[in-house]
Amino acid sequence: MLAPFAEEVWIDTRSGKFWGVECGSRMTLVRMGDGGLFVHSPVSLDDETRRAVDALGPVRAVVAPSVFHHLYVGEWMRAYPKAVYGACPGLEWKRPDLAFTCVLADEPHPAWARDLKQVYFSARRENEVVFFHAVSRTLICCDALLNLSTHDSWTTRVVARMMGNTAPGFGWPERLMIRDRGLARRQVERILAWDFDRIVLSHGPAVEHGGREAVRRAYAWV
Repeated sequence: MLAPFAEEVWIDTRSGKFWGVECGSRMTLVRMGDGGLFVHSPVSLDDETRRAVDALGPVRAVVAPSVFHHLYVGEWMRAYPKAVYGACPGLEWKRPDLAFTCVLADEPHPAWARDLKQVYFSARRENEVVFFHAVSRTLICCDALLNLSTHDSWTTRVVARMMGNTAPGFGWPERLMIRDRGLARRQVERILAWDFDRIVLSHGPAVEHGGREAVRRAYAWV
């Protein structure tokens, strides 16, 4: 169910498993200056969700920002064929069945360039593209920050403990996901140059305050 998160930002949190572990997933909607909607990491588009989305404004753009966040893009393409569809690099090859409008990089597409900035976090193996909404001072990401330490499922919390995942972006698997520490350092510095306070992440509770410090702590080792 869509819920307000910040100024002109809504989130929809769902259940979801990865490798058999319940880790949840989250979609983010941003209403841009022209009234159109930017949809990040779309969830399944059931009738209730579609009514809620349509009540907020016309869908202008939908992005699959990570090679792991693409399962429901086809549903949105059928429902909103006039929207711009962006794929993180590599996803256009993984999902040749989806007619993406563009492949995401460091420069925003004109459809959302006035409202959001982005960094292609290519140092991470998910090829994730991270976004920043200046109006609400919100960082929007998928897997660049993971926090399962407070999940409702005790089995998920046990897995998080085994991973060393005690805070957003912490844990030994995170180090395996970085393929170039020098590049990661430069890209994290670009993200930290943004003036954000909140963070929406796909797996774990959203960060309401102190977002820049959370990112700084998570990547202090690079």
